[in-house]
Amino acid sequence: MTMPKLIAPVLVGLVLLGLGYLALRPPERLTVPAGARAGSLTMRPCTYETEAGTVAADCGTLVVPENRRDPGSALISLPVIRVRATGAATGAPIFRLNGGPGATNLKFPQAGRLTAGHDVVLVGYRGVDGSRRLDCPEVTRALSASADLAGTASLRAGTRAFAACARRLSADTDLTGYSIPQRADDLEAARTALGYPLINLLSTSAGTRTAMVYSWRYPRSLHRSAMISVNPPGHFVWDPRITDRQLGRYAELCRADARCAARTTDLAATMRRTAAGVPGRWGPLRIKEGNVRIGGMYGLFTNGPGSAPLNAPTVIDAYLSGDPAALWALSVLGDLVIPGSFVWGEFASFGMIDAPAAERYYAAGGDPGSVLGNAATDLLWGGPGGFYQAWPDSPDNAEYRTLRRSDAETLLIGGTLDFSTPAELATREYLPTLSRGHQVVLPELGHTGDFWEHRPDAGKRLLATFFDSGTVDATGFDTRPVAFRPSISLSAIGHYLLGITVGGALLTLLGLGAMARHVRRRGGFRPRTGMWLRLLTPIPLGIGGWLLAVLLVWTVRPQTFIGGATVAVPSIGLAVGLSAYAAWTRRRPPHWTVRAAPVLTMAAAILGAALGFQAAPSLAALLTTAVGAAAAANLALLTLR
Repeated sequence: MTMPKLIAPVLVGLVLLGLGYLALRPPERLTVPAGARAGSLTMRPCTYETEAGTVAADCGTLVVPENRRDPGSALISLPVIRVRATGAATGAPIFRLNGGPGATNLKFPQAGRLTAGHDVVLVGYRGVDGSRRLDCPEVTRALSASADLAGTASLRAGTRAFAACARRLSADTDLTGYSIPQRADDLEAARTALGYPLINLLSTSAGTRTAMVYSWRYPRSLHRSAMISVNPPGHFVWDPRITDRQLGRYAELCRADARCAARTTDLAATMRRTAAGVPGRWGPLRIKEGNVRIGGMYGLFTNGPGSAPLNAPTVIDAYLSGDPAALWALSVLGDLVIPGSFVWGEFASFGMIDAPAAERYYAAGGDPGSVLGNAATDLLWGGPGGFYQAWPDSPDNAEYRTLRRSDAETLLIGGTLDFSTPAELATREYLPTLSRGHQVVLPELGHTGDFWEHRPDAGKRLLATFFDSGTVDATGFDTRPVAFRPSISLSAIGHYLLGITVGGALLTLLGLGAMARHVRRRGGFRPRTGMWLRLLTPIPLGIGGWLLAVLLVWTVRPQTFIGGATVAVPSIGLAVGLSAYAAWTRRRPPHWTVRAAPVLTMAAAILGAALGFQAAPSLAALLTTAVGAAAAANLALLTLR
C-alpha cells in the first residue's frame, strides 16, 4: 500500500486511540505523602467552582490515623479545600458538613454565598473522599440485579452483599475507625493544622449528626453552628407515622388548590390506593412496585423545581393519575439512581450509630401499615435482620446514640414539608438540649435543596447574620405555594424514555443497514468517507446499540441493570464493530483479510468496550465504552493493511 493510502486509516486510528487514552486513563488517587505524620497538612493555591464561577482557594492533604483508638493505626489522607474569603477574613471560618451518608463533602457550589468575611473550609470525609474509600461493588451489583428493590429477595441479597463487602474490606481496613466521632476528630485536626482558634459549622441532613458530635467533643473550638435539615440520634430510620402526618398536610394543601381538589377529595387516601394497586406492567414493560414506593418517598423530600424531575409535585401527580407510564418511569428512575447513589461502605459505617434504633423498629413489627409502606427504610437497612447485624459496629458510637446538653450557640433550620428530616423532631428532641438554641421553620419547604433554592438572598442573610453576630434574621422568607402542577410529569417522562429508546434503536438498525447496503452494492466506501464514518459513527451507533439492548431488558429481563457491563459492553461493542467494519475501505485486500476482518473487528471492539466501560462511573461509562470499542476496532483493522 502506498503512503497516501495509509494516511486515512492511520489518522483514524491515531485520533481514536488518543480519545481512548483520555477516556481510559485512571483517575488520580489521593495517597499518604512519604514521611507524613498524623496531623500534618500541606496546602497549595488552587481554584474552586461555585455557582457564581471560579474562585480562589487553597487545596491540600491532611494526614490522620485510620483509627485513633489504635496507637499502631495506619495513616490515611483526606483532601482539604479552603475557599478564601473575598475580603479580609473578619469572622471565624465556616466548616461545611454535607449530608448523605455515603456522599462527598467536597462539592459545595453555594460556598460563594458565605465568603464575605469568612473562609469556607471543606474537609473530605473519611471513607469517601480520602486515600481509603469504602466502596462496596457487591452492594451495587446486588441492587442493580434487583427484581424489586423492596422485595424480600432483594433485601436479603443486599444484606448478604454488605456482609461480603465488610469481610473483604476488613482484610486491610479497620472499619471501626470510620465512625462519626472520628470524622469529628478529623475536623478538629484540620482546624488545628490550619491555625484557626475557633470555627463555625454549617451542616446539612446527615452532616448535622457530625456537627452535634463535634459540639460535644470540642465545645471550646466551636464558635457557632448552623444546621439545615436536622437529624437527631435514632432517626436514620424514617418514622412512618410522621410521614403519614406530612402526607396529611399535603392533603390539606391539595384541598385548597382548585386543580388538585378536582382530582381527589383525599390526597393521602388516593396515594394509598395507588401504592397498594401498582400495575405489574405498562404494555410489555415491567413496573416494580417496591421501586415505585421507594421512589415516591425520595421524591417527596423536596418540592422545588430545581429538584425536577423527581420532586413532590411530580410524585403527587403520578400517584393521583395512577398512569402506568408514570409509575413505570418512577420504577426505572429507582433502578438507575439508587444502586450508585452512595459509597455504600461508608454509608454502613456511618449508619451503624443508629443500628439499635433499626433493631427496635423491626422488633416492634416494622411498618404499621403506612401509606407508602416505609419501603425506603427497608431499602436502606435491609429489613429485619438487615446489614446492621452484619457490619462491624464501632465502639466510638456507644456514647453518642443519645442527646447531650450543649451550650454552643446553634441555629436549627427546617421546613414544614421535609419528609427526610422532619422539623418536628428537631423541635421536640434536639432544641430542648441547647441552652443557646434557635430554630427557624420555613413554611412549605422540604429537605435541604429547598433551602438553597428558595429565596437565596434570604438564606444568605440568615446564615451570614447568625455567623457574624448570633442574630437570627429570617426576613425575606415567605410561604412558597406548593405547585401541584409539575413542570414535567412522570407520565411525559415515561413516554419520552420509551420514545427515545425505540427511536435510537431504530435509527441504529437503519444506519447499520444503510452502511451494509452501500458496501454490498459498491464494494465499500471511499477512503475519506470511510475515515469520517469511523470517526463520527461510533458514539451514536454504539449508544443506539445499547438502547436496543435496553428494550430487550425492559421487556424480557427487568432485573438486569441496563447500565451494567453485561448490557453495555456486548451491545455497544457489536454496533461499533459492525460500523467500523462496514466503513473500512478495502482496495483489493489479500483473501485472508476478507475472512479475518469481521471476526477480528468484532472481537477487538468488544474487548475495547470492556476496557472503556471501566473508565467512567455510572451512565457516563456508555461514552467511554463506545470510544474504547472504536479505538480497538480501528486498531484491529489497521493490522490488516
